[in-house]
Amino acid sequence: MFKRKIPLAWLQLMKQRGRFIVALCGITFAVFLMLMQLGFQSALYDSNTRFHELLQTDLVVISRQAQNLGLLGSFPRRRLFQAANLSDVESVNPLYIRLGVWKSLQTKLDESILVIGFNPEKPAFNLPEVNQNLDLIKYPDTFLFDRNANGKYQEAIAQVAQGKPVTTELQARKITIAGLYEVGASFVANASLITSDQNFLRVFSTQQAGEVNIGLIQLKAGSDANVVVKALQAYLPDDVKVFTRQEFIDFEKKYWQESGAIGFIFSLGVTIGFLVGVIIVYQIIYSDVMDRIAEYATLKAMGFRNIYFLSVVFQEALILAILGYIPGCIISFCMYTLTRTATKLPLFLTFERIVQVLILTIVMCIISGAIAMRKLNLADPADIF
Repeated sequence: MFKRKIPLAWLQLMKQRGRFIVALCGITFAVFLMLMQLGFQSALYDSNTRFHELLQTDLVVISRQAQNLGLLGSFPRRRLFQAANLSDVESVNPLYIRLGVWKSLQTKLDESILVIGFNPEKPAFNLPEVNQNLDLIKYPDTFLFDRNANGKYQEAIAQVAQGKPVTTELQARKITIAGLYEVGASFVANASLITSDQNFLRVFSTQQAGEVNIGLIQLKAGSDANVVVKALQAYLPDDVKVFTRQEFIDFEKKYWQESGAIGFIFSLGVTIGFLVGVIIVYQIIYSDVMDRIAEYATLKAMGFRNIYFLSVVFQEALILAILGYIPGCIISFCMYTLTRTATKLPLFLTFERIVQVLILTIVMCIISGAIAMRKLNLADPADIF
């Protein structure tokens, strides 16, 4: 009967279990930090492009000065009428979006909220609950509220869901919440309201109907969106930008990736987690190598090559990576669930992210092992003995 040999790398790690447990805790923390930072970064992009994804349009027109959904600026509505002159354009529809100040439904404190207005005769979003209540938002000062908003709105939402309208204030004007829809919070605003364009302009009295925040362009069947975008860019004055819907989504993400400090902070957090893991694993493997330098030197004198020692060290690194990754992944999954429930942000532990961080963890540990190997490669049996 053949007996399986226990790998030398495992025996060396288990020789000092206290050090081994410390290493696993360090790697677990590094994995947790990377997974959380990547999750928050993804939630940043996904939450801020929810409305972009739901737009019922082929092309989008925005001001040349627009930065993100909360800072769109405005452009003359006649740009849409000019765009309608192209033969490929089926219809155009103005969309009004601004951040407003409203009195919280429950706390009665002033809060920032995203307000969206459009012509009820031309649905702007692929939101069944909104499209079923288009007649409702035609009534003066009547709005729909996001039931998935982040905040203390449960009582008011429950009341509206039972068919009992709720009254509050928006921009110091009395409004009625008569219906609900579901989108979710974002880093721009914790909540949002949808209404008709006429109600929007009543609330934001300083904005003229001729000043549009977003233009929606529907193309005729068979039209090439990319070709029409180029035609419109050449045809319209340079005070506007024209995008396909996907380009509009990418435009928003690019802002948070490059211009927003939050995106940089999350990327920095991933880098810090990786570096922390490298340092911790390096210290553990280096200490293990130094504690056994005499044994390694003896094996060297017996004819073992550096490639053998490298394989042992890399096995140690791989064992640490796998065993440290598993609890880190489990803890992160729990935190994702808790954070998603508390913030209403789209925070999900995706398969792609699991694989990405696993690869980063293995690379992190292998780099640490490779650095620790330098001392062993330089070890001369003659010097040691």
